[in-house]
Amino acid sequence: MPTAERPKILVVDDREDTLFAMESALAPLRYPLDRAGNGDDALKAVLRGGIAVVLLDVLMPDVSGFEVAHYMTRLEQTQDIPIMMITGAGQDPALAVKAFELGVADYVVKPVEPWVMRTKVRYLYETSLRIQALRDRLRVHETDDEGVSPYPAPRFEDRPLPRPA
Repeated sequence: MPTAERPKILVVDDREDTLFAMESALAPLRYPLDRAGNGDDALKAVLRGGIAVVLLDVLMPDVSGFEVAHYMTRLEQTQDIPIMMITGAGQDPALAVKAFELGVADYVVKPVEPWVMRTKVRYLYETSLRIQALRDRLRVHETDDEGVSPYPAPRFEDRPLPRPA
């Protein structure tokens, strides 16, 4: 019986050396990784599915990290995937505010200590898996015809989870 593939962490940056550095920092976690070198490829990857967390560079040519985050947070299929935006643009409060207004889970300024990156990613990854498991359980419960309770089960549908303000 084939086992389902574990969801991946998508690392998105237009610089090859940064992709390599982030992958190296995350390697001890032993989570499956995927990479994208631009915003367009990142959107294609998340739409294919199987992504648990996105680590997203803020400033990229053509399709920026902000545009990717904007699209992902508005599309039902991808709106619950946690996004960690990462920037090398220094401490710019305006960029951070813009990121959090889009609904990203975290905003990090490079350089990032590898242990800090792993800690944050581990939390986002495990939380993403738990949320998906709860959604799956709700779907099973909603379609269960036996009706353990005399009261109808609340219908949660596929509404997005609220994002922190």
